[in-house]
Amino acid sequence: MIIGVPKEIKNHEYRVGMTPASVRELIAHKHSVVVETNAGMGIGFTDEDYIEAGAKVLNTAAEVFAQAEMIIKVKEPLAVERAMLREGQILFTYLHLAPDLAQTEDLIKSKSICIAYETVTDAKGGLPLLAPMSEVAGRMSIQAGARALEKSSGGSGMLLGGVPGVKPAKVVVIGGGMVGTNAAQMAVGLGADVTVLDRSVEVLRRINVQFNGAVKAVYSTVDALEQEVLAADLVIGGVLVPGAAAPKLVTADHIKRMKPGSAIVDVAIDQGGCIATSKPTTHADPIFIVDDVVHYCVANMPGAVPRTSTFALNNATLPFIVRIANKGYKQALLEDSHLMNGLNVINGQVTNLSVSEALGFDFVDPKVALNA
Repeated sequence: MIIGVPKEIKNHEYRVGMTPASVRELIAHKHSVVVETNAGMGIGFTDEDYIEAGAKVLNTAAEVFAQAEMIIKVKEPLAVERAMLREGQILFTYLHLAPDLAQTEDLIKSKSICIAYETVTDAKGGLPLLAPMSEVAGRMSIQAGARALEKSSGGSGMLLGGVPGVKPAKVVVIGGGMVGTNAAQMAVGLGADVTVLDRSVEVLRRINVQFNGAVKAVYSTVDALEQEVLAADLVIGGVLVPGAAAPKLVTADHIKRMKPGSAIVDVAIDQGGCIATSKPTTHADPIFIVDDVVHYCVANMPGAVPRTSTFALNNATLPFIVRIANKGYKQALLEDSHLMNGLNVINGQVTNLSVSEALGFDFVDPKVALNA
């Protein structure tokens, strides 16, 4: 199979779909790899590094898309990239389709085979290709929140951990999954007063044991969420419904009643955000203020630490890339129900139930679509 790796073009996105080491692995399996020039420059990999690994370097994304049978990316394809997709071509990347009608329509029109990292599952019920970026984003959310609380950002001027004699900031994390756990870990490490809200008693038990009581684990009801959010200095939105649009748990009324100068980091913004007042921002212009509350809603947070993020992502995606290349997408999907869960669009049909419900498209069972 010919695998293509274009350069990412989203605002301040420096990650790359495959490292030279990953390329070398595909070459060892007798496949070919074409890489757009300077694709890895943002994390210190030169074209020569890719050539030494066995790849062919091409001058433009158009050449990569034209030659490749499978495209490996990090972020969802932008409109100019979607226009280059063709029928029968495999796209393997993060998609986050539920809040993105335009992208979904374009992928349907392309009749390509679109497999989303974020809906691939594992035997434990986890999301193995989303997990590494959730770890990064969860940890980064506290860094971003700390900056948002600084006066120069419009925040209250509060240090997360306080100092002796001065209270630390109150950090409220909504969701105790991968994002929330990593956010809590960082916030506790900085000395903040941390509360995690979740609707799973098992998750709350795990949080309590993991942090040995240093994090308050609270069952999330409408009342509890309101009380915690209104008392918070920093709110981290880490709610995930796999493949679906995030529920708006923090309302516009909550925002109006929060403390002036408090801050929100909506890590769920890729799936539409779990804060009613959120809107996607970029690393170039990451924050905005609503009702005196600082909002940080960057849709590709891990892109700010692209080297760490790329290696973490490649560790997770490479086995799947090799499997698809070795067996072909149809056999690879039919043999692995967890990879099958990653199939979102194929041959003009939507095969992810959450995406179909969110955007109003007819749902087609992925096995039926594969065998059509």
